[in-house]
Amino acid sequence: MSWPVASIPSPSSNQLEIGPLQLNYYGLCIGLGVVAAVLIGQRRWAARGGNPADISYVATWAVPAGLVGARAYHLITDWRPIEDWLKVWEGGLGIPGGLGLGILVGYWAAKRKGLDIGNAIDAVIPGIPVAQAIGRVGNWFNQEIFGRPTDVPWAVEIDERFRPAAFTDEPTFHPAFLYEALWNLGLAGFLIWIDRRGVLKKGMLLPLYVLGYGIGRFVVEGVRIDAATLIFGIRVNHWVSGGAVLISAVALILLFRRGEPSFFAATGPDQDDAGSDASDLVDDLDPG
Repeated sequence: MSWPVASIPSPSSNQLEIGPLQLNYYGLCIGLGVVAAVLIGQRRWAARGGNPADISYVATWAVPAGLVGARAYHLITDWRPIEDWLKVWEGGLGIPGGLGLGILVGYWAAKRKGLDIGNAIDAVIPGIPVAQAIGRVGNWFNQEIFGRPTDVPWAVEIDERFRPAAFTDEPTFHPAFLYEALWNLGLAGFLIWIDRRGVLKKGMLLPLYVLGYGIGRFVVEGVRIDAATLIFGIRVNHWVSGGAVLISAVALILLFRRGEPSFFAATGPDQDDAGSDASDLVDDLDPG
């Protein structure tokens, strides 16, 4: 099919210069994503009768752990040398590793704080895909995470120096980073909607989020053409996302069949579940 000539231009620079200060847009996007996730979590936790400072406490542990896990996952799966570990500004944060370590450490911090784990999970989970969506914008500035060549109107222009060797003559590609960002925003909205419906046990937003993110990531991986570690000829992220989908789907089925009212046993004072219905979807996503 022939499309009108159109495309998304890539930024000419991946740095913001303020006098002698140089800020990397990728890092800024990651930072903004973290702030958005914390603010959303605080608002949703307050709606459940909790103290917003609790979410700040959990974030001080979970966020650094997530960054360490994300960087380690990327470098291990891509077989990068040890001297590349600190070059975060060049990109390279493996989301599966960040989620795994960040959630584990966040769970530990929430338990240490004596929070109702199920309610805390439900409060913070929708903010995570929002943070991921904002972070993916950083890939646009770095001209990375794109897919096969295409001439669709929303194709992204990639400078020749960033194109794979096999596609140096192709100017435009599928914006895989944008596809994943939009999927994550839709997933965040869905999680908030179904949480407000009151059909899930406390804490079940976590496996539901993993299921939704795994599906989206599996599809996006099929579009990408960047170099990746292969296991039996299949991209490693296909294995990881596919495994996450299967495990989370089984977990959800088993949890729905159990009689307990919560995915996690309460470890602190009960919170008011009705608080999540106190504001509409826009209010949940708006930290103002």
